[in-house]
Amino acid sequence: MERYGWKARVLPGMLDEYKRRHAEIWPEMVEVLKKAGISNYSIWNTGDTLVGYYECESIEYAAKVQAESPVVDRWNEYMKDVMVMEMDPVTGAQPRMTEVWYLE
Repeated sequence: MERYGWKARVLPGMLDEYKRRHAEIWPEMVEVLKKAGISNYSIWNTGDTLVGYYECESIEYAAKVQAESPVVDRWNEYMKDVMVMEMDPVTGAQPRMTEVWYLE
């Protein structure tokens, strides 16, 4: 199982809206994430910083499925007024955080 971490920033005053949208995440978005092999997905915040973490069989496959999904494109468009996420110009995905330590 591979692990993936990302970070982003929620815009000032938009944390409650960010949380609301995730509480009402589209079923088709969940379907894409599952199709990508993603599980154990969580998003945390401290102040305006968001940190996401998920596990998948293949990060490369998960990135490919998400990059090819019009649902993900619509979700990203829907979320851009509440958050800022720098995207990797090569992969089109969130830049992957570097794992520093892991306790199994």
